[in-house]
Amino acid sequence: MLEDTSFAIHPGQQKQNGQDGYKAIGPIVSYKKEGNLFNGTTENGELAIAFKREDIVHIEMNPFGKATLPKSPAIIVSEKDIDFKIDESNHSITLSTGALTVVIQKDPLLINILDGKGEVLVQESKSGMAYKETREVICYKEMEENDHFYGFGEKTGFLDKRGEKMVMWNSDVYAPHNPETDSLYESIPFFTTLRDGKAFGIFFDNTFKTTFDLRSETDRYSFGSEGGTINYYVFAGPTMKNVLEQYTYVTGRSPIPPKWSIGYHQSRYSYESEQEVRELVKLFKEKNIPIDVVHLDIHYMEGYRVFTFDKNRFPNPKQLIQDLKEQGIHVVPIVDPGVKEDSEYPIYQEGVRNDLFCKYIEGNIYFGEVWPGNSAFPDFTSENVRKWWGEKHEFYTDLGIEGIWNDMNEPAVFNETKTMDLKVIHDNDGNPKSHRELHNIYGLLMGKSTYEGMKDQLSGKRPFLLTRAGYSGVQRYAAVWTGDNRSFWEHLQMAIPMVMNLGVSGVPFAGPDVGGFAHDSNGELLARWTQVGALTPFFRNHSALGFVRQEPWSFGEKYEEVVRKYIQLRYQWLPQLYTLFKEASQSGLPVMRPLVMEYPNDENTVNLYDQFMIGDNVIVAPIVKPTDEYRVVYLPEGTWYDFWTGEVLEGGKRHLIHAPLDKLPIYVLAGTAIAQGNVRMSTEEKEATRTVHLYYSNNSEYTFTMYEDDGSTFAFENGEYLDMAFTITQKDGSIQMTSERSGSFKPEWESFHLVLHGAQEHVKIEFDGVLLEEQEKGKYSLKM
Repeated sequence: MLEDTSFAIHPGQQKQNGQDGYKAIGPIVSYKKEGNLFNGTTENGELAIAFKREDIVHIEMNPFGKATLPKSPAIIVSEKDIDFKIDESNHSITLSTGALTVVIQKDPLLINILDGKGEVLVQESKSGMAYKETREVICYKEMEENDHFYGFGEKTGFLDKRGEKMVMWNSDVYAPHNPETDSLYESIPFFTTLRDGKAFGIFFDNTFKTTFDLRSETDRYSFGSEGGTINYYVFAGPTMKNVLEQYTYVTGRSPIPPKWSIGYHQSRYSYESEQEVRELVKLFKEKNIPIDVVHLDIHYMEGYRVFTFDKNRFPNPKQLIQDLKEQGIHVVPIVDPGVKEDSEYPIYQEGVRNDLFCKYIEGNIYFGEVWPGNSAFPDFTSENVRKWWGEKHEFYTDLGIEGIWNDMNEPAVFNETKTMDLKVIHDNDGNPKSHRELHNIYGLLMGKSTYEGMKDQLSGKRPFLLTRAGYSGVQRYAAVWTGDNRSFWEHLQMAIPMVMNLGVSGVPFAGPDVGGFAHDSNGELLARWTQVGALTPFFRNHSALGFVRQEPWSFGEKYEEVVRKYIQLRYQWLPQLYTLFKEASQSGLPVMRPLVMEYPNDENTVNLYDQFMIGDNVIVAPIVKPTDEYRVVYLPEGTWYDFWTGEVLEGGKRHLIHAPLDKLPIYVLAGTAIAQGNVRMSTEEKEATRTVHLYYSNNSEYTFTMYEDDGSTFAFENGEYLDMAFTITQKDGSIQMTSERSGSFKPEWESFHLVLHGAQEHVKIEFDGVLLEEQEKGKYSLKM
């Protein structure tokens, strides 16, 4: 294609920057307040504003008709809006709730948003909002010199997105993934701005192809779309954590996943037979490497037909799944949306007879080439289709399967555009719209169908769903992996800010393919990547046919030993991770966090992309370059303990750290605690004990939570959980711990050990008023 040659920079191809062809909205000419809704009429369109909470405002400018504050499927917040005060002057109209103030300048129409203290959060540039007769819309905002931008979902590049231009259009990208790669599989048009330590957020809820331009100018940025309206939410903050709570209040939060799904996953494109799967599991057991999940890629199916097993390759899938479950291992098969055009195939027959497939306006079914050949695609924008597709998963749940892997759901098609014809018209529950408008939500709605269908079928058990494509709100249904990466060191480096930005975008359950999917991995890369994966929310090793295998033992004993150590470490850290997943389900906070979230006033953290935090008190600083055994680690204010050696390091400075192949640098903040479990071969094994590690720091106070439930069902919603909140006060050489317990769940472990790190002499410890007896130096035992 000419775009792939130097023709792409032919002078005649270059376009001028700016507002070429855009028209101004014009001044506001009238307005009215109807209940809790503000409606304004402008020279060229309508404006509507409503407050979802005191700290969340929803704004729509429609240049083409009535402003109705539309909601995409991302939105779950109720219709109930809250009241606000309204004042008018000669030049402006002011709407305020106490936490937010919206100042509407009349002529030209500009919308500025201030916090409760009167400080400007969002200031519209003089270009304001604009549109084209061809239905494009755009909105310009002022950009301060000290603004930093985070989120935008799944994007390559560094952590801080200032200076980037990003397009939201779900795309199947096999190669390359590099800083220049723009559209990937997920479209999450939401970001947080950090300015002088304070944060606010914007969510542009527009399902068309959208563009965020933080590159073209230094003093303003824009977000715009090929269609729809200027429809966005502003979240007041004032912290990054507040913004995420506000955003996920609107778009939903990740459910607590089944515990097995946060164990170690092994995958390949493909494990092609029942025998290969059994041999794989046998090797894991023989080599004492924990595993919870085996994934089955497309070769398990009969001619790539979804809801089938190939009878020759997998003659008895039910027995296989049962046998693996008895060993503590779950099977997660891939399910793509493409349904093979085959008049003798029941799924295709049902889809045709019941009018369930995507169609052109003339009524003929859209067909596209994917793995099964010519295929039809379910129209997930229809509730009837979602219900039908969800019910079809009884095929899997009847076999004992509790997790599904959705791929190719951008939707991907093997053609020049890589996707469905944009002229396809979706039913959209009786409000037909084109694929051009609904493309970005196809994967989200497939995930909704799959998750809800399986939840209905699993008799109270929690389903697990992994998806490649999605839109805002995808966190309600699925974990996300970052797609077809490669076995390059650069891709290991890139994975860290990608997963952090997904977390900052409301998706806490995310991770890359460990070791890289395509290209040939090697022992050192796999070892270093497994170290990162051990503390990444989603932990799966996955590789493609045609390249060297990369199971944990693939590169010899030297590297196998390191990989084993860090897969085992994952199981030791599961109690800490599980508590953080529970926190994510309540607050939207990510499990894996950028340091800037916890230290927003530290300028050294604003673009620190090769370190991350687990929760609020653990820093991980992996090695991401070949043959490297040294790296610089930045530790923010405070005192930090080396997790492995107990060495104490001063915060607020950089340290040169030695990290040989078997060491992942991990640091725990003094004065805090972490919970650890035992090494187990899978999460199904009984956990006999629990250990709380407390890191000494005189004159400190810390609140620490340890959460537990059955790890499998939704019984926790009825009070069957254990939530232990500890307040730890360290002062004058003594430690006082008080606990508050809620929930009726009784865990397998009946006691837990307390290990004190860093105290130079005997320290008196009281737990709920009872003096603890030291069993051996720094070690104590507590009954539940």
